[in-house]
Amino acid sequence: MAGKTSKKVVSAVEAMYGENVFGLNAMKKALSKKAFDSLSKTMNNGGALDPQIATEVAGAMKDWAVAKGATHFCHWFQPLTGTTAEKHDSFISPDGQGGVKMEFSAKELIQGEPDASSFPSGGLRATFEARGYTAWDPTSPAFIKEGAEGATLCIPTIFCGYHGEALDKKAPLLRSIAALAKQMDRAGKMFGVKPVVKSYATLGPEQEYFLIDKAFYEQRLDLVQTGRTLFGRKPARHQQMEDHYFGAIRPRIMAFMEELDQTLWKLGMPSKTRHNEVAPAQFEIAPIYERLNLAVDHNMMCMDVMKQIADKHGLVCLLHEKPFAGVNGSGKHNNWSVVGTDGKNWLNPGSSPHENAKFLFTLCAIIKAVDENAALLRATVASPGNDHRLGANEAPPAIISVFLGDQLTDIIEQLESGEAKSARSGGTIQIGVDVIPTLPRDATDRNRTSPFAFTGNKFEFRALGSNMSPSGANVALNTIVAAAMDEMCTQIESDVKAKKDFNKSLQAVLQAIIKKHKRVLFNGDNYTEEWHKEAERRGLPNFKTTPEALKVLEEEKTIALFEKYAVFSRKELLSRYEIYMHNYKSVLSYEAECARTIAVTQIFPAVVEYQAVLAATVKAVEDAGAKAAAAKDVLGKVCQLADALSAGIKALEASIEAHNPEKMKAAMLQARAAADELEGLVPADLWPLPTYAEMLFLY
Repeated sequence: MAGKTSKKVVSAVEAMYGENVFGLNAMKKALSKKAFDSLSKTMNNGGALDPQIATEVAGAMKDWAVAKGATHFCHWFQPLTGTTAEKHDSFISPDGQGGVKMEFSAKELIQGEPDASSFPSGGLRATFEARGYTAWDPTSPAFIKEGAEGATLCIPTIFCGYHGEALDKKAPLLRSIAALAKQMDRAGKMFGVKPVVKSYATLGPEQEYFLIDKAFYEQRLDLVQTGRTLFGRKPARHQQMEDHYFGAIRPRIMAFMEELDQTLWKLGMPSKTRHNEVAPAQFEIAPIYERLNLAVDHNMMCMDVMKQIADKHGLVCLLHEKPFAGVNGSGKHNNWSVVGTDGKNWLNPGSSPHENAKFLFTLCAIIKAVDENAALLRATVASPGNDHRLGANEAPPAIISVFLGDQLTDIIEQLESGEAKSARSGGTIQIGVDVIPTLPRDATDRNRTSPFAFTGNKFEFRALGSNMSPSGANVALNTIVAAAMDEMCTQIESDVKAKKDFNKSLQAVLQAIIKKHKRVLFNGDNYTEEWHKEAERRGLPNFKTTPEALKVLEEEKTIALFEKYAVFSRKELLSRYEIYMHNYKSVLSYEAECARTIAVTQIFPAVVEYQAVLAATVKAVEDAGAKAAAAKDVLGKVCQLADALSAGIKALEASIEAHNPEKMKAAMLQARAAADELEGLVPADLWPLPTYAEMLFLY
């Protein structure tokens, strides 16, 4: 019986998986063989859609969507807000006889004109030049978004201006993927690989998040307006027992997770892992890796779905990087790898010298790329929310370094010296690309303190914030690795053309990279003060705040890099700097305004009320002829802290008037310090805000 039940469950999941996606299975059933072959080739290899099949594809997509209850379609895109956007149009068209018919043209599929002039553009277009266009990205399949009373066909698109400027996150991502694929294809040819696929990058983004009861959320103006608590005293018990991590999942949370998984599976997202994270009320979901562009789309969809399903369960999903002070924040671990023209993961150590030559080539390209562009990688994870998280005990520091693990580091060092030594796993290693040793998989332990760690067959960039689109970091990562591979291939190709032995040239290139860029390698504890001093000695950048980190986007070196590989034009890159700096200032501004409002209208009145209660108590006791020393002592503390809170409020008001983000940050901390201490004195029935103890444990 157990076996039969298990078989039924598996069959149900398999039947459910991808049912709301117009993917290859749905296309094969709906399209002619000619159209299917053409479209699937476009999806796998990129390039423009064959216009001859566009009408057939549009009709089939509409019929499939309408059969699933869809009444509307939208071009789903990712503007520079870092979120997703959509404008819905119905399929209906008047039939001339007082009724309607459902229609969807090839033009409506391929291109839209949503205007969307109010999205940030960083000067790429003026409001009076409002035209913005969306264009279908066939490499990411259309999907159905289900609503309470119907459904919408969502078509993933890029978003660009009248002159082709990228106004979104997707267009540069596709460009960077193409740039990396070009260099990977080139390397494959250099290694004599018989191509079976076009090279591509893969991604598996782990997503951390908090869930709290909706009733608490609605009583917290700071959570509603900013996504994080601007006030809140750390409870006596929080995460110090480490018993929430991987603990048994509570029934209410399990119900949320089960519905989340099923919804994601229907959308073709390979949701694999779910568990409790370190902090109370914190959780994680992780997918199986996919092609990078699709994985980014899926992560953006996942964040939307999480919020919607949480609401159905009377919960709120918090994706801010640091919603609660004093406990772990949330990140998005970016598990990135590359697949060559042989269809193999080139970050997977192989079982032959040839396989390991490709592995070490890729590994050294990444080491070179990260060392030369550490500041750029840091800029891609810069945000006001992530400033609260980077460097804390649950996140890597702002110093970008590479973790390889002891064994792989040992092999790299031997490759640098060119001498044969004993491998840490036993046996003999003969350094020389023609006789590179077998490298055992999972030869590295994990280093949770490293921002950029090799984890067996991929690199895990751990510095991304949970609320971020993965696009920015991967645009940079693809581009800098493409640049490194370009330089390496150019040198080796030149050597071979000059009749130099390929293996000797490859080994010389790898040795030169290791010698020059090994300063970025670090296997130790990234949290220690000793490492910070050592990193400074090595010349590694350490930008602790968003404004410091973003300056690299203005540098000529950065502009030249992205222009060379046609990922960003100068105008497009500078527009990002302007947008991200404006976002930073705006976030600090509305956080300061919100903190002032809460302090003035909620916390301070509660404190004054308690002062009155204490003063009345002191008077009543003394009038009765007794001493009120204890009450006087508490009254004195409360009055002192009330004065400190008042000073913090005045500092907030001054910083807001001065429009000074750094002063706003300092003033918020000043007001919070007094308020959080008062929370420990004012009676619970007078305190106006749900406490950390309630929000983190009562869900």
